[in-house]
Formats: sequence, C-alpha cells, structure tokens
Amino acid sequence: MSGGLRHRLALYLQLIRWDRPAGWLLLLWPTLAALWLAAGGWPGWHLLGVFVAGTVLMRSAGCCINDVADRRFDRHVKRTAQRPVTSGQVSVPEALAVGAVLALVALALVLTTNAATVVWALPALGVTLLYPYAKRVVAMPQAVLGVAFSFGIPMAFTAVNAGPPGQLWAEGLAAFDAAAVWQAWRDIPWQAWALFAGNLFWVLAFDTEYAMVDRDDDVKLGMKTSAITLGRWDVMAVTTFYIFFICIWALALAHIDLFAIYMVASAAGVAQVVWHVRLIRDRSREGCFKAFRANHWLGATLFAGLALAQALA
Repeated sequence: MSGGLRHRLALYLQLIRWDRPAGWLLLLWPTLAALWLAAGGWPGWHLLGVFVAGTVLMRSAGCCINDVADRRFDRHVKRTAQRPVTSGQVSVPEALAVGAVLALVALALVLTTNAATVVWALPALGVTLLYPYAKRVVAMPQAVLGVAFSFGIPMAFTAVNAGPPGQLWAEGLAAFDAAAVWQAWRDIPWQAWALFAGNLFWVLAFDTEYAMVDRDDDVKLGMKTSAITLGRWDVMAVTTFYIFFICIWALALAHIDLFAIYMVASAAGVAQVVWHVRLIRDRSREGCFKAFRANHWLGATLFAGLALAQALA
C-alpha cells in the first residue's frame, strides 16, 4: 500500500472514530439485548453478524454525516477542531461518499433478513440523518439521538420473528408483502417497546454527560443541548435518567427464566451509576468525559445478565 493511500485510509478511520469504539458499543449492547430476548437466547451466527456489523457501519456513517453538519462549529471547540472534515483534510463530498458507502453496505446486510426489518431500516436512516441538525432547533437533541440509537431494538424482533431471512435478497420486490410487514410490526411485543423507552433514557443520561463536556463552547456557539437546557439540574436529571433506564429494563425482562441473575447484573449496573454520579457531580470536563466513555460497561453488564440468565435456563 502506497504512503498516500495509507494516509487516506488513516484519515477515513479517524473520520469514523475507529479508535473510539465506545460509540458503537453504546449502540450495540441494547441491540444485542433485544436480539437475545427476541430469540430466547442465542440468535445464530447470521443475525449476530448482521446486527454487529450493521451497528458498526451505521454508527460510522453517522459520524461522517455529523462531522459534515458540524464542521463550522467544531473548529471553535478544542476537542473537535482537528477532526478530518473540520480541519480540511477530508472534503465534504469525500466524507459524504464514505458515509454513503458504509450505509449502503449496512443496507445490503439488512436485505439478508426479511422485509419487515428492511422497512424498519428506512426510518432508522432518516433519524440518523436528522440528528446532527436537531442540535440547531431542539432543546434536547439527545432525545432524537435516543430514538436513532433505539431502532435496532424493534429491528431485532422483526429479524427473528417476521419471516425467513434472505427472501428479499433472493426474490427482490416480488417477495415484499405490505400486509405481512404491517402485521409483523403489530406483533412486536410490549417488552420490545419497553426496552426502546428504557434505552431512550439511557441515551439521555450518557449523552447529557457528553454534552456537559462541551457546555461552555456550545453556549458560545448557540448550540442546543440537554446539558444547557437542564442547567443546574443536569446531575439530578442524569441520575433520574439512569434510574428510569434500569427500572424499565427490569420491568421488561421480569418474565425471563432465572430473572434473579439479571437482577444481580442490574445491581452491578446501579453501582456503576453511583460511580458515574460521583464523576459528574463537580461538572469537570474530565469527569464528565470519563463517565461518558465508561457507559458501554453499563450496557455490557445488563446484556451479560440477560444472556447468562437465558443460557442457564
């Protein structure tokens, strides 16, 4: 590989935050939890591969869109000033092309599932594109991000329960049945929507911590974030969001066998929340950023509790 090509590849990896896996792990754990719950345990290699790869690809595509949308703001924030698009090392058309390729590969993976899951992917993509611009007009754009980060949950349920995989890939639009898709959506159990709602609160918690890191810069730039909107109530609100997340998920999973194992994981999650609150209570940039980056361990803990309970049942 030539030096120039190697340099471009390094810039693209920086663009999609390849060196910061916390972002896609935050998206992955609730998706895998939904997949395990829908399948009643191990979902098989095919669905596992589709959802893991799709999560990484869509998060990476989202980074490309986000950096293009925020390039004029990011140059005024020390933490983001050297991002490839902001610094001019990667052009806007180039970043959009990288994002489009990643999204298309993710779509190709989804096409190996079933029609109901493919249709769910379209609004998921739409919200992903919308989120970077929500920060201009929505008082708490973290809620929009929460919706984007939660679409994998109903998609996991339809992928498992809404028909055989690969039909669209093999037969094209001839395999599409609108009535069957609608019925598949109606058949998504309430537990899936409870996971969706709980995950929304988790995103509000960790992304508010993230917004607290850049609050001073965002105020100067006129950006809207939950950290700015909540003001002096930010720490209390983050704590409340975490409590809602853990309690709603416990309610959604109360029906599983060996629920006590999941509750042990929940207790470990509560201990992590206490640590997070200690990190952010003085609102230091370092503490808030450390809390945000450690959040994937909370998701991993709850997923591990669910997976272990189902494996031993």
